[in-house]
Amino acid sequence: MNLFVDSHAPARPAGGFVDWHRINMNLNKIFIVGNLTRDPEVRALPSGQNVVNFGVATNRIWNKDGQKQQDTQFHNVVVFGRMADTCAKYLFKGKMVLVEGRIQNRSWDAPDGTKKYRPEIVAEGIQLGPRTCQETGAALSSSRTEPPAPKSPAKEEKEEIPIIEQDSEEVNVSDIPF
Repeated sequence: MNLFVDSHAPARPAGGFVDWHRINMNLNKIFIVGNLTRDPEVRALPSGQNVVNFGVATNRIWNKDGQKQQDTQFHNVVVFGRMADTCAKYLFKGKMVLVEGRIQNRSWDAPDGTKKYRPEIVAEGIQLGPRTCQETGAALSSSRTEPPAPKSPAKEEKEEIPIIEQDSEEVNVSDIPF
């Protein structure tokens, strides 16, 4: 007995194959993880809602005949509302980001009279990538307009790791609470 019945699923013929041409099923979903190619550009709609545009580069790496191959794709991302405010505050060129959204083609008439199209990702969810050493501390607590400047390798000082010396007292096993 089948307890899970989907009233929208087509009945399967005796052979078990489904005629997918008779089903009206669509999906427009994309997930990308990559690095920003430029700082977010903030604009406001006539309603006052903020819109942010930025580019994300994704890389695909594979081996062909023992040689490392790489392909980079560039994606335009559009973010609306409160998520746009967060992106404008925390994202900058080079920052890693995960974008979840849908693909949309924007069209416009070019000055020469031709119709132009540009595919873009309309973000429905954003996850910021890991923080770098430069981002920790005061850089995130203040309202940042520029990304933190990278440290030059010549000026970088090595942090000394503190040494914890063991007490000379013996540890009694019965003193351990577990």
